[in-house]
Amino acid sequence: MSKIRVYQLAKKLGITSKELISKLGEFGLEVANHMSTIENEDANVIIEFYESEKEEKNGSKNTKKNNKEKKQSENKDKNKEEKIEKSDNANDNELIIKLEKTITVKDLADKLSKNANEIIIKLMNLGVMAALNQEIDFDTAEIVASEYGYTAVLERNDNSDDEFEEEEDNPEDLVKRAPIVTVMGHVDHGKTSLLDAIRKTKVTAGEAGGITQHIGASEVDINGEKIVFLDTPGHEAFTSLRARGAQITDIAVLVVAADDGVMPQTIEAINHAKAADVPIIVAINKIDKPDANPDRVKQELAEHGILIEEWGGDVVCVPVSALKGEGIDQLLEMILLVAEMRELKANPNRKAVGTIIESKLDKGRGPVATVIVQKGTLNVGDSIIAGATYGRVRAMINDKGNRIKKAGPSTAVEILGLSDVPEAGDKFRVVKDDKTARQIAEKRQQEIREQSLKATQKVTLEDLFEHIQQGKVKDLNIIVKADAQGSVEAIKQSLAKLSNDEVRINVIHGAVGTITESDILLASASNAIVIGFNVRPSSSVTKLAETENIELKTYRIIYEAIDDIEAAMKGMLEPEFKEVVLGKIEVRATFKVPNVGTIAGGYVLEGKVTRNSNVRLVRDGIVIYEGKISSLKRFKDDVKEVASGYECGIGLENYNDIKEGDIIETYIIEEVKKS
Repeated sequence: MSKIRVYQLAKKLGITSKELISKLGEFGLEVANHMSTIENEDANVIIEFYESEKEEKNGSKNTKKNNKEKKQSENKDKNKEEKIEKSDNANDNELIIKLEKTITVKDLADKLSKNANEIIIKLMNLGVMAALNQEIDFDTAEIVASEYGYTAVLERNDNSDDEFEEEEDNPEDLVKRAPIVTVMGHVDHGKTSLLDAIRKTKVTAGEAGGITQHIGASEVDINGEKIVFLDTPGHEAFTSLRARGAQITDIAVLVVAADDGVMPQTIEAINHAKAADVPIIVAINKIDKPDANPDRVKQELAEHGILIEEWGGDVVCVPVSALKGEGIDQLLEMILLVAEMRELKANPNRKAVGTIIESKLDKGRGPVATVIVQKGTLNVGDSIIAGATYGRVRAMINDKGNRIKKAGPSTAVEILGLSDVPEAGDKFRVVKDDKTARQIAEKRQQEIREQSLKATQKVTLEDLFEHIQQGKVKDLNIIVKADAQGSVEAIKQSLAKLSNDEVRINVIHGAVGTITESDILLASASNAIVIGFNVRPSSSVTKLAETENIELKTYRIIYEAIDDIEAAMKGMLEPEFKEVVLGKIEVRATFKVPNVGTIAGGYVLEGKVTRNSNVRLVRDGIVIYEGKISSLKRFKDDVKEVASGYECGIGLENYNDIKEGDIIETYIIEEVKKS
C-alpha cells in the first residue's frame, strides 16, 4: 500500500504542514513531524473533508468581513476613552512639568520661571558645574525641579533619542513573508560556493584568499516562493557579524564539509543559532570528494546537540555538492518547508523597520547601506534614521543590480541618500520627516563626540614589548580603517579580545574609507598605531606618518593584522622581510590589444617601475588587484625600468579591469638585515 508524506499532502491541499498535523490529530492519526508518512486511504479521507469544508467557508466570508469592521470600530472607541482618561489625570496636578531626556540649563530655568543664575547655583550645590547652554540629564533636572515644588515627568516625543516604542501590529494585517536564511559554518567549508550554486554567480573568485570578508545578501525565487540569503564569513574574527546575522534570521543553514567534519567555527555557529532560537538545517557539503564521510559528520553533530531526523532527531539534514550542484533542489525545498512550519508573517502596510547588515563609502554614490527590511514597506523618498546617521532614500538597488521603488518585508536592498556611513548592525526606521530624522541623529552624534581620547608617548609594534616590560605602556591605542563597516567591527572585536593584565587595547577610532591625514594627526595626538584593512594611503599620508613617526600597517587578510598585534604584545614580532615601495604610476589612458588584454598608458609620478617588481592597483584608496607586471614598454620597445617623469605602457598579469585615474603602485619585498 502506497504512502504520502505530510508536507506533500499539505501542499496538495493548499494549507500549512502545521495545520495539517493538527487536523490529523483530530482524526486520531498521530504523526511526528512534516516528514512523516500516512497511508493513501487516510489521505483520501482528509482530502474529502477539506473539499466539503470549502463550500462552508465561501458562505461565511461576508459574515467575517462584518465582524472585522465591528472589531476595528470597538478598538477605536476604546483608544479614545483611554486618551480622555489620561488627559484628565494629567490635569489633577498643576505642578507637573514635562522634560526631555536632556535639557539645557537655560531651558530648565524658563520652564521653572526662574533666573538662570539661580539654577546654576542650585546645580553647583549638587556638585554639577554647568554653563548656561550646557545640557544636563533628566535625573539632575528632576532634583532641581523638586526643590521648587515641581514633579518632573519624562516626555517622549518624535524628536527624542529614546528607543522608539514598538508598534503593535493587528494580527489581521499580517501577511506571509519570505524566510531570511543565514548560511553559517567553518571557514572553507563551502558556504559561498553553495550560494554560488543557488544563485548561479561567482562570488568566491572576488574574495581575498577565497575567504568571504563581508556580509552579503541575495534573493532567490524558487517556484514562485522567495528566499533571502545572508552569507556570513566563516573566520572566527567575524564572530560578532555572524552573531548579528543569527539574530535577524529565520533559518540557519549550517554548512559542514563531509571530508573535514565539525570544526571550531561550526560549534560557534551552532551556539549562535541556538542562542537566537533559530531552527537549523544541516547541509553536508563536498559529498563528491573521495574521502567524504557524512556518517562521521552526523556523529560529531550529535555530540554537540544537533540530532538529525534519520537518527530520531528534529534537525533536517541534506547532503549536497556545491561543485556539482547535487542536492540543491532538496535543500531549497526543505528551507521552504521549515519556513512554512514557522508561519512567518509581517505587516507590509506600516512604516519600515529593519537592520543595516553592511555599509560602505562609494566615491560616485556616497554612503551606501545594505539593509534587510523586517517590517513594513520602504519606499523611495522615505525619511529614515539609522544609528547616528539620517537621510532620505534617494534610490534602492536590489541584489540583481536593478533599481526598485519599494521594498516589502524580507527584502534585501542597497539604499542611497544617507548623510554618513551607518554602523553595521544598526536598526533603521522610517520617521515622519527629514527634520525629525536630523534632530535625532544630531543628538546621537553629540553623545559620540563627548567621548574623550587618551594620549601617551608614541610606540611601534616592534618596541611594544620592551615598553610593556618597562611599565611605560598600559594602553595601546589603535585606529582602524577598512573598506567596509563590517570589517571595521570585526577587527575591533578581535583586537579587544587580545587585552591582558599588562596591556589594554583601545580602538579609539574605526571608520570606512582610505587612511587620511586626519587619521595620522589623530594617531599623533593619541599615540596610536594605524591599521588599514584592504585600503591604501596616498603618498602625502605616508610622508606625514613618517614625519609624525606614526606606525602605519596595511593588510589584506584580517587575521594577519590580529596575529601581528598579538605577536607584538608577546614580544615575538621578528620582522624578517619588509615592503619597499619603488614608485607610483597614474593611469591616463587604456588600450585593448587583441589576444593580450588591456594595456595601461601610464605616467610615472614618483620613483620608478621595474619589470620584475610586484604591483597593486589602487582605485579611490582601495586595493583592487595585487600581482605581477606582464609587460612594460616605452613606445614600442620592451624595457626593464622606467623612471619618474616618463610615460610607459604597462600590462598586469591576468587582469584587464584597468580604468583611467587608477594608481599602479610598484614594490619589492626586501629581507631585513639583522644587526
